[in-house]
Amino acid sequence: MAAMALQPPSQTSEPERLPMPSRNPLPLSASQEAQVRDIFYARVRSHCGPEIKAFAECALGRTFSVPFACRKPHNAMNACMKAHATPAEQDAAREEWFAKRLERQKEKEQKARRKMEQEAFLREWWGLPEKDREERRKEEERLRQPERIGGVRRRTGEDERR
Repeated sequence: MAAMALQPPSQTSEPERLPMPSRNPLPLSASQEAQVRDIFYARVRSHCGPEIKAFAECALGRTFSVPFACRKPHNAMNACMKAHATPAEQDAAREEWFAKRLERQKEKEQKARRKMEQEAFLREWWGLPEKDREERRKEEERLRQPERIGGVRRRTGEDERR
């Protein structure tokens, strides 16, 4: 850990992240909230890994006897998950989701570029006419549009203050 502190910021393995727009951000869409919830659940499960594993090992190969035979591991797992499923952990998951906006934008752009390359290859392969230049320009423009947060498009590079 001390070795990382000595490295210049450009050489650290931490991906580039954007700041959270505010402590109380705009409401997210349903799919964005689902992504935040997935991050939250993964964070809680990561804290309670040994308890979950103990319960899974106890329940392996059982059906109706699980509630009786595995009561102690089940209660330990639930207690751990309740202890870590706090509003503070939910806020941390939301902050992590906002911090990874830039990474998601890059993945989206790469996926769309790959799709356009494959479509161009198939058109060439089958001898189909190329797409109109105006249509291709519109697709590239749509690709560069930022993610919507709270019904407003936000530029990934601009300073976001509220």
